[in-house]
Amino acid sequence: MQLTGSEIIIECLKEQGVDTVFGYPGGTILNVYDALYKHSDEIHHVLTSHEQGASHAADGYARATGRVGVCMATSGPGATNLVTGIATAHMDSIPMVAITANVATGLLGRDSFQEVDIAGVVMPITKYSMIVKDIHDLAPAIRRAFTIAQSGRPGPVLVDVTKDVTAAVTEYTYQEPTPIAPYTAEMLESDLDQAAKLISEAEKPFIFVGGGAITSGAAEELRKFAHTINSPVTDSLMGKGAFSGEDELYTGMLGMHGTKTSNLGVTKCDLLITVGARFSDRVTGNTAKFAQNAKIIQIDVDAAEINKNIKVDCSIIGDVKEVLKELNKKIHPKNHDAWVKEVEDMKAKYPLKYNQEGLTGPYVIEELYRVTKGDAIVVTDVGQHQMWAAQYYHYTKPRTFISSGGLGTMGYGAAIGAKFGRPDKVVVNIAGDGCFRMNMNEVATAARNNLPLVEIVINNHVLGMVRQWQTLFYDHRYSSTILDDKVDFVKFAESMGAVGIRVTKKEEVGPAIEKAIALNTTVVLDCQIDCDDKVFPMVPAGAPLEEVFDAEDLAKKNK
Repeated sequence: MQLTGSEIIIECLKEQGVDTVFGYPGGTILNVYDALYKHSDEIHHVLTSHEQGASHAADGYARATGRVGVCMATSGPGATNLVTGIATAHMDSIPMVAITANVATGLLGRDSFQEVDIAGVVMPITKYSMIVKDIHDLAPAIRRAFTIAQSGRPGPVLVDVTKDVTAAVTEYTYQEPTPIAPYTAEMLESDLDQAAKLISEAEKPFIFVGGGAITSGAAEELRKFAHTINSPVTDSLMGKGAFSGEDELYTGMLGMHGTKTSNLGVTKCDLLITVGARFSDRVTGNTAKFAQNAKIIQIDVDAAEINKNIKVDCSIIGDVKEVLKELNKKIHPKNHDAWVKEVEDMKAKYPLKYNQEGLTGPYVIEELYRVTKGDAIVVTDVGQHQMWAAQYYHYTKPRTFISSGGLGTMGYGAAIGAKFGRPDKVVVNIAGDGCFRMNMNEVATAARNNLPLVEIVINNHVLGMVRQWQTLFYDHRYSSTILDDKVDFVKFAESMGAVGIRVTKKEEVGPAIEKAIALNTTVVLDCQIDCDDKVFPMVPAGAPLEEVFDAEDLAKKNK
């Protein structure tokens, strides 16, 4: 049938099973929005308050569902406003397709009104980016974008379409989506055998889990693997939920704000099995001293990650789930009771601790866990609150912790996308007051869409994580980190059409969270904590993991 370019875009989205799109209209993309209007009963468009909010929402949708998130924006500033969200998705390997419209083909390269080479701008932060200047290339481009976004190591793809192409007419024929098979082309039997041999010889194994285990849906294979070889398990921020936080083998997060047990355990182990993680500097600390006593196995779908940050002794390239399936066939039950007991003793000796007097961030997170019984999707911005959410909420299932890991994007809060993707779940966004200010206009988006969404602002009136560094490493010089102004988040929430609740005491936290969930609408909880609360444990940047310290260690040092 004969369709315009705009109608072809919509039909291609329908081919891919897209039911929700996040975006913001403008001049060059008007034809697409006109076509979208005619299909509003099939594809729900969520009008965000800012294009950056649209890209973060698409990202959150993808993380919560495992499906491709889709966002749209017009040319020029509309397109460039997507960039931070695209970069966030790129760093964390999140499947996203961003569709932008550009000026007409004849106006390209002339510094026309709202003209930007957005395909060129995002080239370093996408798996692929392209501009479509011929109507006959449009459907193949959209289909290719979805295939690339999902295949191998997922990531964002941008398709820029000139305005004349959105209006042009050509023949469209429906096409079934290309099936995306798990990547196993480089998964070698010899590598699997070598890994199995190292595992059989290890006396003190430790498993380190990253986001790749969630992407591949490998939770069950991972659980079986860990219990078969009787190995403690730690995770990265991105890996939370791949292995249950309530499992007896779990030791907590690894790295800069990981537990003492995980950091010391990885330092002492003789075999580190890394499953879908890229050895971020926030995890490894001093790379020259990372896991010095261990041989290292790395399982990753992306060959470029092997030996990039940490030199390994054995690597298996392939989809994590498929690799673990094969490894589970080759390994035999092991008894590492002495090693597990040593790790258990460390867990008892070095539990997570915080000040029990007054209202604190960790207490808020613990109350959230109690009220939700661990059965919520927790989304965070970036900073102290993010680390507390990672430490004190126990994630037992994949895709229940959503956060910006690699890019560390303040203002990320992708809860709107997560809630549209998983309307059946309680979704809570946790932000610091510094992060919340960056995209708090999206409260209007949630309220306008009648989203049952809980926004918890851990409000310490400072940029908490930066202030923590200034306290510890900059001799208390608080340069531009104090937010001591008259902003009232409760009044703000009410002005946006949401409910605002202020919390200043410990005994108010649980009832406030219960009320926020029961109201079944958009609620902002303004939780006021002390400006000098800190995240512990901590490993100084660039230091080895064994130099992890907590508040007690710091107090002894400063005596």
